[in-house]
Amino acid sequence: MSADGQGRNHWFDDEAGPVVRPYAMTRGRTTSAVQHRLDLIALVVTEPHAEDPEADPTLSPEHVDIVELCRDVPQTVAELAAELDLPIGVVRVLVGDLVDSEFVHVNRPVPPAELPDESILRDVINGLRAL
Repeated sequence: MSADGQGRNHWFDDEAGPVVRPYAMTRGRTTSAVQHRLDLIALVVTEPHAEDPEADPTLSPEHVDIVELCRDVPQTVAELAAELDLPIGVVRVLVGDLVDSEFVHVNRPVPPAELPDESILRDVINGLRAL
């Protein structure tokens, strides 16, 4: 490349610097084994035994960032994507890798269809009051 910027290839953006395509971060993968459990509001929590993710040579800098972000406060998949400025699909794959490596676990919210009916809960409360 020349000093005047001539000959720069399409992998460089003058304002943003080098561009890394999302599929490069996920090694070309678009899904992970735990993909089905990772909706936008699933909470990602760092495992207590996950001491130093930087010591694991299989983890990328993005993996390490996710572990560190979730260490003190659980983060949703959507929050991680916003904080890391990455697409949701990439974050899902990276979190799936971390779940497989046991650096984090995911607390999945209860789907509305599986929640108990409100009338049943009222009947239980009324029954308890009657005691």
